[in-house]
Amino acid sequence: MEDWKVLYASKLMTADEAVRQIPDGSRVFFGHAANEPPVLVDALVRNYEQYKDVEIVHWVPMGKGEYCDPKMKGHLRHNAMFVGGPTRKAVQEGRADYTPFFFHQSTRFFSDGTFPIDVAMVSVTPPDKHGYVSLGVSVGGTKPACLNAKMVIAQVNDQMPRTMGESFLHVSQLTCCVEASTPLPELGGGTIGEVEEAIGRNVASLVEDGSTLQLGIGTIPDAVLKFLGDKKDLGIHSEMFSDGVVDLYQKGVITGANKRLDKGKMVAAFLMGSKKLYDFVDDNPDVMMRTVDYVNNPAVICQNPKVVSINSCLQVDFNGQVNSESMGTKQFSGIGGQLDYVRGAAMCPDGKAILAMPSTAKHGEVSRIVPVFEPGTTVTTTRTDVHYIVTEYGVANLRAKSLRERARLLINIAHPKFRDQLWEAYYERYGKEDQ
Repeated sequence: MEDWKVLYASKLMTADEAVRQIPDGSRVFFGHAANEPPVLVDALVRNYEQYKDVEIVHWVPMGKGEYCDPKMKGHLRHNAMFVGGPTRKAVQEGRADYTPFFFHQSTRFFSDGTFPIDVAMVSVTPPDKHGYVSLGVSVGGTKPACLNAKMVIAQVNDQMPRTMGESFLHVSQLTCCVEASTPLPELGGGTIGEVEEAIGRNVASLVEDGSTLQLGIGTIPDAVLKFLGDKKDLGIHSEMFSDGVVDLYQKGVITGANKRLDKGKMVAAFLMGSKKLYDFVDDNPDVMMRTVDYVNNPAVICQNPKVVSINSCLQVDFNGQVNSESMGTKQFSGIGGQLDYVRGAAMCPDGKAILAMPSTAKHGEVSRIVPVFEPGTTVTTTRTDVHYIVTEYGVANLRAKSLRERARLLINIAHPKFRDQLWEAYYERYGKEDQ
């Protein structure tokens, strides 16, 4: 028997045995998004009374979020780096925290002591013949957390796809191993209605042949992909991608042939989608998983040609300031990699940074284009970074536009039923002669 097999066998234990090794006062990192290890998380929650002041940190939550239950007080407390459905109420009620930083900074923060990780709990594939496991669908911030943690507890899951790139850890780098087969959480596709289709069509009109794409999370990026079928030689260098990219790859639309970095490869930090996506990336050499200090680094992003970043947002004010993460003072999601890619696209000589949203919220009762933000609203993308704003009513290019020009362009892509009141706000600020 090879030495790694003996070593691996010595690290095998039950989930309860593994999580009982976590010291009080630890900061525990969960694998990002679909890499969250459910068997280990369940064991941690089940044994919560044994812990004192353990902090749980992660980005997008795709599990049950039971560690946010009020009864966990004094035992487990969540510190979100990106707020999602299972954790949002706890953050908004002050029972959990939110810590903002750019996704690409996490590698440095984990290693230089700015944001140290004590324990990393992750999902991995079974070891290959050389004793290496793959982190599968999440490498971006998950691998740096593992490399800098004092302890790495791994759920060894035979349903995790084996991805290529920087996804590998040797069994010698794992502290504890728990074998448990569980399906990966799947990202349900939102409904693409008429509004989303119109936005998708408008965004797709800005994408040229040979562009390198970054796609955010949600219905709008998915809608954009529907309208890219007639493009040629698109490339992917993206924080994440989902099922729609698979369809375009299989149609020959995505080839990566025009990329200057990682030619022919689809580069990503993490993956979220259905089993169709997870099966596609399994052992696929055309998919290259990399850490976020590479994938989300603006200085790297800009080296590819015709970079187009496509992300969603919640609100835009007359100045062109973009809120993508809060509702007033209430944290709704997070910054993620939006500004990483907005700036990466801006640094690319022929790049385009696109922020898209429906023109209204709350079933058409509220305009997302507003004269000013209410107090406490987060500015995710500054007015000096903003480029294209897209709604179902058109495209506004705000780059190098004056404040008056920005306001006029934005009003023209607002929902028609709100334009009169937006014009009134404009006249009050700038005067009627400026229309």
